[in-house]
Amino acid sequence: MSVNVSDATRDDAATRVVLTGFGVFSSIGVGADEFAEGLRAGRSGAKPITLFDTEGFAHANGCEITGAEPERWIHNLPTETLGRATQFSVAAARMAVEAAGVDLDDLRARRGMISIGTTDGESYELDHLVGTEVASGPAAMDPTVARRVYPNRLSIAAAQELGLSNVEAVTIATACSAGNYAIGQGFDAIRSGEVDYALCGGADAMCRKTFTGFYRLGTIAPDVCRPFDVDRKGILTGEGAGVLMLESLASARARGARIYAEVLGYGMNCDAYHQVAPNQDSVARCMEIALENAGVKPEEVDLISAHGTGTKANDVTESRAIHDVYGETVPRTVSLKSMLGHTMGAASALAAIACALSIHHRFIPPTINHRETDPECEIDCVPNQSVEADLRIVQNNGLAFGGNNAIVILGKYQDGVR
Repeated sequence: MSVNVSDATRDDAATRVVLTGFGVFSSIGVGADEFAEGLRAGRSGAKPITLFDTEGFAHANGCEITGAEPERWIHNLPTETLGRATQFSVAAARMAVEAAGVDLDDLRARRGMISIGTTDGESYELDHLVGTEVASGPAAMDPTVARRVYPNRLSIAAAQELGLSNVEAVTIATACSAGNYAIGQGFDAIRSGEVDYALCGGADAMCRKTFTGFYRLGTIAPDVCRPFDVDRKGILTGEGAGVLMLESLASARARGARIYAEVLGYGMNCDAYHQVAPNQDSVARCMEIALENAGVKPEEVDLISAHGTGTKANDVTESRAIHDVYGETVPRTVSLKSMLGHTMGAASALAAIACALSIHHRFIPPTINHRETDPECEIDCVPNQSVEADLRIVQNNGLAFGGNNAIVILGKYQDGVR
């Protein structure tokens, strides 16, 4: 699904949507500058998991965030009332607003949207509650922790922290593509005139439940994530948050904002083909929908940020779907999960930020841990080293369990008609 706008309307500064600020919590960097440095350097976030007990697992690496101190960006809410994922979300929202240089009083007077995607919500907190119940019974469960588990707090707490009352605050639970779903929702709301700005993205905290689920599926890598590699062993679970400030071009121009990139369009579909396996035809069709909505031809795309989980089912299916759309002239196709791990609901939001930073700073981040490309994939994954590049249009793929696909197209901002 997507909302179409005529070519005449698309060039109107009131309906063109741009990105002017980012909030980032990731295992390779906090904040847009540190995140960009980590991407360019091909930094790895992989390390032994310490957030929960991993006794009994043969291997337990993940991309955990350490030393980030989200409370530094939370000024108005008691941090003990916020779950780990909500702390990431709230702090990233404030960071995005500050990075965009927006006056909060001005923002409070305008209509807005806060849309945050997630896979697990506050399952990290739920893990703790269940552990207490099993060990000591329900009477021992901490009511403060119990109040932290509601997933709608990912968006509502951001509104409360920033004092934004004239907003729609929603949490989107479409798993690993949820960040792109949120961006698409904000994009439509701005260009239709429903809102003046949107804070959109995704957030998740690592939890034992999800790690165990993927481990039982046999898809947790023993050391690092190697997307598109012939010797790949699976994913690493990760965590973090990415929140993007979306506003109209007219708004950004009026306040002299720095523009990182333009949101050109997006596509969504849900094939409900299988609970966990992606469907090649559906993924290809979602790419086509996104390109059509953005008014972009396949030959105009310079880079694809793949979903790229590092499992055979995903990598081969996604690569073949890309070939279905792009033929033999496939753009460079990278997987940021080689560095960040799979950050679940934050994945496509962090990837969208990475795409915008790559456009702005003129480089392509690498797919690290790479040895030999799987011949079934047939792509240039930019192995191990970033490369300089003048990127004009970038496609950001988000694919989720249940066939929930969402793809966002970003472009280099150019004054006047694109």
